[in-house]
Amino acid sequence: MNESIRTSKRIFFLVIGFILSIALIGFVGCSSSFENTFVDAAEPEIIRPDALLRQYFAYIESGQFENMYTLLDDVSQAGISREDFIMRHRNIYEGIDARNIVVTIHRMYEVEDRPGRQFLEYSIRMDTVAGEITHDHMVIFELNANNAYRMQWNSHVIFPGLGDDDRIRVNILPAQRGQIFDRHGVMLAGPGTASAVGFVPGRMREEAFEVEADIARVAELLEMTPEGVMRRLGASYVRDDVFVQLRIIARDAQELIDELLTVQGIMISTAHVRYYPLGRSAAHLVGYVQNINAEELEALGGEGYHMNSVIGRAGLERIYENQLRARDGREIFIIDSDGNRTITLARLSPENGRDLRLNIDAHIQNQLYHSFAEDSSASVAMNPFTGEVLALVSSPSYDPNDFVRGMAPSVWAALNEDENLPLFNRFRATFSPGSTMKALTAVIGVDAGIFSPDENFGRSGLRWQQDESWGRFFVTTVQTYEGPANLNNAMAWSDNIYFAKAALRIGAERFETGLRNLGFQNSIPFEYGLFNSTISRTGGFTSEIQLADSGYGQGEILMNPVHLAAIYAALVNEGNVIEPWLIYDRPYPSLTWIPNAFSPETAQVVLDSLIFSVDYGTGRGARVPGVTLAGKTGTAEIKLTQEDTTGRELGWFILLTADEDTANPLLVVSMVEDVQGRGGSGYVVPRVAALFR
Repeated sequence: MNESIRTSKRIFFLVIGFILSIALIGFVGCSSSFENTFVDAAEPEIIRPDALLRQYFAYIESGQFENMYTLLDDVSQAGISREDFIMRHRNIYEGIDARNIVVTIHRMYEVEDRPGRQFLEYSIRMDTVAGEITHDHMVIFELNANNAYRMQWNSHVIFPGLGDDDRIRVNILPAQRGQIFDRHGVMLAGPGTASAVGFVPGRMREEAFEVEADIARVAELLEMTPEGVMRRLGASYVRDDVFVQLRIIARDAQELIDELLTVQGIMISTAHVRYYPLGRSAAHLVGYVQNINAEELEALGGEGYHMNSVIGRAGLERIYENQLRARDGREIFIIDSDGNRTITLARLSPENGRDLRLNIDAHIQNQLYHSFAEDSSASVAMNPFTGEVLALVSSPSYDPNDFVRGMAPSVWAALNEDENLPLFNRFRATFSPGSTMKALTAVIGVDAGIFSPDENFGRSGLRWQQDESWGRFFVTTVQTYEGPANLNNAMAWSDNIYFAKAALRIGAERFETGLRNLGFQNSIPFEYGLFNSTISRTGGFTSEIQLADSGYGQGEILMNPVHLAAIYAALVNEGNVIEPWLIYDRPYPSLTWIPNAFSPETAQVVLDSLIFSVDYGTGRGARVPGVTLAGKTGTAEIKLTQEDTTGRELGWFILLTADEDTANPLLVVSMVEDVQGRGGSGYVVPRVAALFR
């Protein structure tokens, strides 16, 4: 009984709620009707046709093509669907990259016998991928039944002369990337050819299982996946007679080409690519280009790149991208329904990149590379009197042509897994200079008057320490020699103890200042971009032992090979450190980086000691009859402790012509890693000397 009563109540309240809702709606309706009876409704403001036209074109830049369609009159909308209108306008305006659209209304007028119709004469300008487009046009707006102006639209509103069945096309007019040459005009980077491998679908075998087998075979040969090949064959543009490119390979890969041509439907064509004739010899110097990626394309928007552009990825190709890059031209034109070209709307002429000529000598570059191709090494060659850089070599290396052609996964894996780091550019880096540092210690000490070149520091055997406070640490040297422990003998026989004593006599503060005055801790002015030479992690010396060690190139001293070459060149330039330079035709040939770094007298004293070293000391293996050469060997030990007998060694040799009247003056700095058990710096000497002979 109670449940029945509760149910009845619920029904009662629902009925009451419904009646009240109806009453409320009626009241609101009556109120609205009552208000309209006594108050005139405001007439909507009519938007002028000129404002509507400006709004119409403003929608293009904001991509609101659907809003453009709402401004068309009924007859125009009947002639083209909303979807077709949006798609056509989006394809055209986005395809030409229309932006900065400016509409200028020249005249708006009515015709007496057609009230409600407005004629607008206007001009429009816009920026596009092919430059500026401007045109004049006339359009009609007419009041509709809702008392709003709407446009009488046809395809001429897009561009005068464009028919309803016509299309807009954008063509790329290719430009040529600037070439890179050595000082004698030998090409280091420029146009070349390779082999493009692909399928022609109409020539492939017909049975599905045969096609599947052929695709699998080609994918294996090209180090692709069968799915990757299928994706390319399934692209929307593919037809039976279309060449579907799969990969670019070297033209001389004849064995691979022969194997590929056994597969029915495979075609080999010529592809035009960036080519690096010196290959591995100049890879780290010249670098390489690759196709631009999506992130770069977005970041460089508005700079003329497009999806098929190449961009410098490494080396000089990257550093001088703005000079070398080809600025492709473009043209925008109308094609009629028969495929005939009718009207050219805009044309931007192609602009070839500017060539780059280097001081590099391709012969020296090649010879230095092949001298150390099997080593982990860095080499610099320059004219010591002018600072012209003649070679920059890093080994092991890679073939930059592999990057251009599209590197096979196995090649990429081998490069990344190689413990010798072939992708690492060693001539940009810094290393412990070993005994090549001794010339710098001599320069600082002699120039400051701390010691004279003839001063005898006294014999200390093969092992020496300042005092007992050094504990178990001793400075050691490799060999004894006859005569006094003066500069010439110490340089010739690479006496570590002499130069440790020299650094201590100079003192930490003066030695640090002297090194900074030679460019340590500072940027090296060079087009390529090099790591700075550093005194230590702290920029100074924290102990006597560290100071003594640094005097002969150990401690925490790190030097860049180009910087080291520039300082040695100052010995034949009266103490002026010449700026190393790479670009042959730059407007200012030789510049002084550090003027008067040390006196001409000091320069001659230290140069004489280096000549003595080649004539009688550790560099005598580099002697060339009739040529005055100066040089210094150096072996840097990379050890955890003094007692470590398994540490690595870096072998250095610096050799330079000391006579300005020499026909082809040359300075070479070479560093080779892991020379332990191979003769130390003695491994490097004959390979460098070969260039001078």
